[in-house]
Amino acid sequence: MESLFLPKLVTVFRNGYTRDQFTRDLMAGTIVGIVALPLAIAFAIASGVGPEKGLITAVIAGFLISLLGGSRVQIGGPTGAFVVIVAGIIGNYGIDGLIISTIMAGIIMILFGVLRLGVIIRFVPYPLTVGFTSGIAVLIFTSQIRDFFGLQTGDLPADFIGKVGVMFSNFDSANWAALGIAFMSVLITVFWGKISNKVPGSLIALILSVVLVAVFGFNVETIGSRFGEISGSIPAPSLPGFDMDLIIKHIGPAFTIAMLGSIESLLSAVVADGMIGGRHRSNTELIAQGIANVGSGLFGGIPATGAIARTATNVKNGGRTPVAGIVHAVVLLFIMLFAGKWATFIPLSCLAGILVVVAYNMSEWRSFVAILKGSRYDILVLLTAFFLTVIVDLTVAIQIGMVLAALLFMKRMADVGEVKPLVSYPTEEYDDAAMVGLKLPDNVDVFEISGPMFFGVANKFKEVMHNIEDHADIIIIRMRNVPMIDATGIHNFNSMLHTFIHKRKHVMLSGVNESVLGELKRHGIVALLGEENVCATFDEALIKVREFQELDLSVKAG
Repeated sequence: MESLFLPKLVTVFRNGYTRDQFTRDLMAGTIVGIVALPLAIAFAIASGVGPEKGLITAVIAGFLISLLGGSRVQIGGPTGAFVVIVAGIIGNYGIDGLIISTIMAGIIMILFGVLRLGVIIRFVPYPLTVGFTSGIAVLIFTSQIRDFFGLQTGDLPADFIGKVGVMFSNFDSANWAALGIAFMSVLITVFWGKISNKVPGSLIALILSVVLVAVFGFNVETIGSRFGEISGSIPAPSLPGFDMDLIIKHIGPAFTIAMLGSIESLLSAVVADGMIGGRHRSNTELIAQGIANVGSGLFGGIPATGAIARTATNVKNGGRTPVAGIVHAVVLLFIMLFAGKWATFIPLSCLAGILVVVAYNMSEWRSFVAILKGSRYDILVLLTAFFLTVIVDLTVAIQIGMVLAALLFMKRMADVGEVKPLVSYPTEEYDDAAMVGLKLPDNVDVFEISGPMFFGVANKFKEVMHNIEDHADIIIIRMRNVPMIDATGIHNFNSMLHTFIHKRKHVMLSGVNESVLGELKRHGIVALLGEENVCATFDEALIKVREFQELDLSVKAG
């Protein structure tokens, strides 16, 4: 069994850490730190907080995720997935509400890990993940239109439709210099990789836009003009006041952060495993992500999770241990302490261009289109999650999406489940050799239950079994294709058996697997029927039927 909490860093040092690997980790961590700089600032601003909040999160959370995490190469920090959540929480509860929600989310993630839910969280339906991820991408793109075009709109409404309406009604205030910088940033971010993979295109776009504004004096809005000076220090940790009312008030946003952060971090870890041929420890990773979010909240940061793009950059540049992630956090700390003041000259339209590319990469439009060609159930989950994310709220989208996905899964399982009478078949076309050419006595009926016997199919089972004709004295119920049974299935099955027994019918079970048999024993069903009437195979049940009939005939003859 996977260890509950064993950081990969501990394993790395136990197995021996070489100077050569440190050199590669140092180079990879430095490059990732540089890559993370514009993204940390951009995600913070898009979330509605100051740019220093993004840097604090990347430093504190990024350090803790690498120090304590269950992945060798995971890079943590602020990501685009949280932009919409953070903006919504700040709009509803203010910055203090965000800090409380972030700390509570961290505690929930720690509990996920302690309860060993790392594997279960990966089972979130893919259409649901694509739906809300694509919705987040649309919201990020929409939120950057104002700065991309340099529009003079004032404060924007919180709702999607209102926001879009205000921006389109103010398109006559577009700043062509801002638009040019934004468009240039998009092109450089997308195509710089064809020139060099060592230095990220987003950083080149950021530097070039600062130079252009300084040289030509373009009248565009910058980080400094909107937010003022960027603090060059890490604040002292502080804990906001908690009481039960605040906990209840913020449990919804906190759970949303925890769920999304858990899904993102484990998805990133799985992708990283595929790149290095490794295997992450999911529960350790969740606990580390939770501690990182608590730490980020204590220092005034925003939610953090595993970042797939930065993790991939780390791997491609030679990072193979958590040391690279720690170096990345240290590099960002030095930049913040000694070069943070220069960030005030960055044009907001440049950051908007970078985030437009991020939104496109997040959109997963190919997966979106592919799901639209599939099952109607998957389409319903996808579109529900997408439109709820865009029009209503991500918290609502995840909650309703999970419930809808669960209900549709139960519907599918109920459709698969079946109770059918079996008769003899004259040819071998039937896939059940035991029934081919079998001649059953007139007073024997055979029924087969297929699929899970849970509350979703219990009524179907009950209804079919009630239709058993009274002529049968012996009933064989084949259960070889029943993988599980729940409390409702047990209750209805038990009621049905009592009905048969009341009608003086002899009931036998065959092919019950160990798990289901254990449940039947615990609930007294095996004792009710008698252990001799629970047979391992159908052939064994048929032998006992013949023995039973012979005994019955001899008694009558006597």
